Amino acid sequence: MPENSASIVAFWDAFAASFDEEADHGLRDPGVGAAWAERLRGWMPDPPADVLDLGCGTGSLSLVLAEQGHRPVGVDLAPLMVERARRKLTEAGFDAVTMVGDASDPPARAGTSFDVILSRHLLWTLPDPREALRRWIGLLRPGGRLVLVEGRWASAEPGEEQPYAVGSEAMPWMGGVEAERLVRVLRPLVETSHVEPLLDPALWGRSVQDERYAVVAFV
Repeated sequence: MPENSASIVAFWDAFAASFDEEADHGLRDPGVGAAWAERLRGWMPDPPADVLDLGCGTGSLSLVLAEQGHRPVGVDLAPLMVERARRKLTEAGFDAVTMVGDASDPPARAGTSFDVILSRHLLWTLPDPREALRRWIGLLRPGGRLVLVEGRWASAEPGEEQPYAVGSEAMPWMGGVEAERLVRVLRPLVETSHVEPLLDPALWGRSVQDERYAVVAFV
């Protein structure tokens, strides 16, 4: 658990109520939702697959995965985020597992063997992203895959009205991580990987100018 976990939890819990208002968070816009559903379908193996959704937030990606016939397990450090994820999945008729826990070191009760580990815009929040990646890969079955939706932004804070967690200036990938750098870190840990740019405005509900991409790596 990060030393500043209380500060991190406080930030994301305060953000939970408005999180889904962002088009790419809530996926409420039919076009945005369809764009993410198409990408996820391309990144996943044939259903049903066991998918660990790390930093699941309000569960939007877990819901899409469940709708596609997969078995998602969501983990997030912020209890209010997890509460909203659980409600979202339950109201849609899915009995998917969501739990509070440290996404960088997932709790054993989440499971220890998965076909896919998925994270979106999570690595920048971690005090030791390299070690987290090693742990995640250790949870994959032979032939499993790691799907990392990441980017490099001018600011990694969801809003400028409040600072991120205490000590966040020491986080090595604060502001995001470039695709080239992430692939370089993954290279000794995986068999193969490829980068897919994610610049389509349909994914974000607007045009984007910064670096956004997915890395799909196989073990």
